[in-house]
Amino acid sequence: MTDAKDGFLVGLTHLILDRDPLCTAAFRKILADRGVSIVKIPARSPNLNCYAERWVRSIRSELLDRIVPLGEGHLRWAIKHYMAHFHHERPHQGLESRIIEPEPRVLPRGEGRIVRRMRVGGLLNYYYRASA
Repeated sequence: MTDAKDGFLVGLTHLILDRDPLCTAAFRKILADRGVSIVKIPARSPNLNCYAERWVRSIRSELLDRIVPLGEGHLRWAIKHYMAHFHHERPHQGLESRIIEPEPRVLPRGEGRIVRRMRVGGLLNYYYRASA
């Protein structure tokens, strides 16, 4: 997390943590040594971080409640495909039903034939108009 080249906390000054026992004193000391301040959320406050809660709700209802992961590799594979679907294919109501990062090859309405892209064995589907 704090690696100078690949760490996702590089350049950040604060990290919001819940009161999970996995966040030990040694873990917090490593972060503090790298200049990252720990901000603990209040106890028993599940709705404090609405963005994280909404993300967890989405991935659980759309993916994890519908599969039985057959190991860590299978779980990582499914989450990787869900992330691609979430960012490049799934419309978001908060963005006026737009896609976060639409693919440039998708044509506007009324042009090209409709193609279906399946992910996670058909659990996640995306329909788009293909170029001729």
